[in-house]
Amino acid sequence: MDYILIIAGFILLIFGADFLVDGAVGIAKRFNISSLIVGLTLVAFGTSAPELAVNLIAAFDPSTTDIALTNVIGSNTINTFVILGAAALVYPVKSQSCSRKFDIPMSLAAPVAVLLLAWCFSHEVSRVDGIILLAVFFFYMYVIAWGVLKVISARSGERPDNKGKGRSLWLFVAMIVGGLVMLAAGGRMIVTSATNIAESLGISQAVIGLTIVALGTSLPELATSVIAAVKKNSDIALGNVIGSNIFNVFFVLGISALIRPLPAYKNMEIDLGIAALGSLLVLIFVSTNRLYEIKRWAGFLLLVIYEVYLVLMISNTN
Repeated sequence: MDYILIIAGFILLIFGADFLVDGAVGIAKRFNISSLIVGLTLVAFGTSAPELAVNLIAAFDPSTTDIALTNVIGSNTINTFVILGAAALVYPVKSQSCSRKFDIPMSLAAPVAVLLLAWCFSHEVSRVDGIILLAVFFFYMYVIAWGVLKVISARSGERPDNKGKGRSLWLFVAMIVGGLVMLAAGGRMIVTSATNIAESLGISQAVIGLTIVALGTSLPELATSVIAAVKKNSDIALGNVIGSNIFNVFFVLGISALIRPLPAYKNMEIDLGIAALGSLLVLIFVSTNRLYEIKRWAGFLLLVIYEVYLVLMISNTN
C-alpha cells in the first residue's frame, strides 16, 4: 500500500505543479509583472507551506526540536542542489540582474546567519535569534513589495500581455490554490509512505529527518521547478527555489524559534556550510557566463555534489 501511495502522490505532484505554474504565469501576465517576482513570493511561499507545517509541529514538541532545524537546513540544501540541478538539466535556468544582486545573496546569507546566531553564540537558535530572523524576512518583503510597486507604476501605461486576456483572474487564483492543495496532498502521501518504508528497513530517525522529511517537504518545490523548466519558465524555476530558501530560514525558522528555542545538533555547522555552498555555487554559475544562466553541466554538478554529501552523511550516522 505504501508503494501505491507513493505513485499516487507523484501523480498529484505533477498535476498540482502544472496548475500552479500556469496559474502563476497567468497572474504575472495579467498584472504585467515579472514571473520572477511571482516565483519569489506567491509560488515560493506556497510551496514552502509543508516546511512551515512540519516546523510548527516540531517546535511545539520538545522531543522533536531537532526536526525543526534539520527540516529547514535539509530542505534548503535539497532545494539548491537537487531541485535547481534537476531543473537545469531539463532546461538551462536563466537569472535576472535583481536575482544576482539581491535574491541569491540573501539565500547565501540565510545559512550563514543561522551559523553565526546559533553556533557562535549560544549553541541554539534562541527567541531573540528568531526575532532577528523575522526582522530580516520583513525587510526582504518590504524590498520585494517596493520593487513590485515600482514596476507596476512604470508599466501602468502598457497593455497587459494578450496571453492573459480572456481568462478570468479567479481562474488563475483557483489554479494556484488547487495546485497547492494537490502538491500538499501528494507530498504528504509520499513522505508518510517513505517514512514507513524507511523505518521498516531500520534506517535511523536522524537520517530520516535530514533526507526523507526534508525531501518530502521539498517535493512541491521540486515538482514546480521542474515543470516550470519543462515549460521554459526559468524565472519561476529560479524564483521558487531562492524564495523558498529565504522563506524557510528567515520566516519558518524564525517562527519556530519564537515558539521554542532550537538547540544546535551535532554536525549542524557542516550542514549549514553545505547549504551556503549551494547558494554560492548558484551565484557563481549565473555570474560567469554571457547568458547569466545555470547550464546543464552546472545542474549535473549540483546533483553530483549532493549525492556525495548524502553518502557521507549517511555513512557518518551509521
